Amino acid sequence: MKRKIKLFACLLAVLLSFFTSNATTSFAYSVSKAEAVMEVESGRMLYAFNADEKLPMASTTKIITAITVLDNFDINKTVEVPSECVGVEGSSIYLKQGEKYVVSDLLYGLMLRSGNDAAETLAVTLAGSVSGFVKLMNETAKKVGAVNTSLINPHGLNAENHYTTAEDLAKISVYAMKNDTFKKIVNSKTHIATEITSGEKRVWKNKNKMLLMFEGAEGVKTGYTVKAGRCLVSCAKREGMEVVSVVLNSPQMFERSCELLENSFTDFDMVKVIDGKRFDYVVFDKTKNNAYEIESPDDFYYPVKRGEKLSCELNFENEIRNADEKSQKAAEIKIYCSKQLIFSQKLYTLNPRNKTNENKQVSCRVRRGEQTGLRSDY
Repeated sequence: MKRKIKLFACLLAVLLSFFTSNATTSFAYSVSKAEAVMEVESGRMLYAFNADEKLPMASTTKIITAITVLDNFDINKTVEVPSECVGVEGSSIYLKQGEKYVVSDLLYGLMLRSGNDAAETLAVTLAGSVSGFVKLMNETAKKVGAVNTSLINPHGLNAENHYTTAEDLAKISVYAMKNDTFKKIVNSKTHIATEITSGEKRVWKNKNKMLLMFEGAEGVKTGYTVKAGRCLVSCAKREGMEVVSVVLNSPQMFERSCELLENSFTDFDMVKVIDGKRFDYVVFDKTKNNAYEIESPDDFYYPVKRGEKLSCELNFENEIRNADEKSQKAAEIKIYCSKQLIFSQKLYTLNPRNKTNENKQVSCRVRRGEQTGLRSDY
């Protein structure tokens, strides 16, 4: 039978004194058809309203287009604009047949100016056809867990069976924002592209007003069609916490996105639940003569809402075998938030340690962002 040691250190007294239970939020009122707010590192959903309803998403589709390009193709490749990609309806960067651009420049045209012609040019020149590229887009969506998303084109113009949900679009955007090149593109206010044959310079300014409206804003993408309404995916980072918000069919998309992001930073704190550098524990084998260091768990951060309780437990294996066997499972650490499991990791033995030099302890800490001395050792 395994010994079970419950470690409440990270938690109760400190967190209860810090996170008040009377916090209020204005998340509740929505003017959008659907909304979702997700923290980037943990993937935790901070708020949802009709987040599982399948809806058209207009040009926010291009988030999936861009990350599909980045995941599958060389962005330093030069491509030539095909005739079938010229004059695509809707927003455009006014590409001309035969012009040549580096793929990375077209990605800026796609995300800053929402060029539908850029979307089709990328699809046709990189995947051979729009349908071939859309297949890759759907694979990208499924890969990140966006199981209620169906994509028919790379730009988001109205099409039957072209839809997503606020939750799915948040998952896709969180995945995209972890790509440094994607983040650099959507966080750019201006980009200068070069048409390679003529050397002509083209200046593209970002349509996304969130970069100017909200402190810490990092992108991501606007969208509009009559059917989809006004859609906006936004991302912002403050004090170590990065948050994505999604509003679909939202008449006041910029104002509502600012409100959702502000509420997230007000109501949640990014807590360092486990500090792996301060974890030090040793176990003995069945002879009691050999001691083994246990590997440190990964650092773990989690957005915690005021009033929520964290708890931690460490379960040890009943028996460690002899010193000749390396990398044995020694323990498993589990973290709970309001009794829901949010983290688990199996820990294995490392190098044997001389028993006489034994320092038997476990040490973790919790603190709010990087600002306070809140911590509890165990």
